[in-house]
Amino acid sequence: MKQTAGRKGLGDLAPKFAELNDDILFGEVWSRTDKLSLRDRCMITVVALISKGITDNSLKYHLKNAKDHGITKVEMVEIVTHIAFYIGWPNAWAVFPLVREIYSDETIGKEPMFGLGKPNDAYAKFFVGKSYLNPLNSTGLSINNVTFEPGCRNNYHIHHAKKGGGQILLCTDGEGYYKEEGKEVRKLFPGDVVYIAPNVKHWHGATKDSWFSHIAIEVPGEECSNEWLEPVSDEEYLNLKQ
Repeated sequence: MKQTAGRKGLGDLAPKFAELNDDILFGEVWSRTDKLSLRDRCMITVVALISKGITDNSLKYHLKNAKDHGITKVEMVEIVTHIAFYIGWPNAWAVFPLVREIYSDETIGKEPMFGLGKPNDAYAKFFVGKSYLNPLNSTGLSINNVTFEPGCRNNYHIHHAKKGGGQILLCTDGEGYYKEEGKEVRKLFPGDVVYIAPNVKHWHGATKDSWFSHIAIEVPGEECSNEWLEPVSDEEYLNLKQ
């Protein structure tokens, strides 16, 4: 991980300290990504600084670094809430203004109507960006709440069925997209309903500036299966005609 802040800020006063900061701490320790990912190192560093009661520009830098490496506002708020019980309520309280500032461009302002759920790790390879899954019902009918972070979308996929089948989306929070192959994109808002016919290639997800949640209802049918296909490229996604 390339860093020059030490030399820029302290090179004239403490050149050896600046060298160790840039070349050893960041150049060697932070760069050991085969041992621990940058995302995890960001999370650990933020927790360590908050635990020490540090709320200056160094914490601000590492909060931004955490955001840049994929830690969302929802996750950061949960991290601070969790550690508050271990490192002290005032320490945690003092951090939230910085979190609000760093994540000010994220538009999620409340828990989704049907709950955020847990990171959708089991299906992460079929998504660009991060999503969350909150199962609502599995007896008789599969009903799940899916939440997408800004810019997140699932791959093209097809709900195959010999008879019946398909899927229904009930949009509950934020703004999103639904697109079938060869057709114009449909922008989605809370209250919108999407019927996805079986055997149709499509994708859905959040807009680039908003979180998005929908309830996904699997329509019963015969010989139903899901086929996951190629990701939606950044070029296609950013050039959608709305």
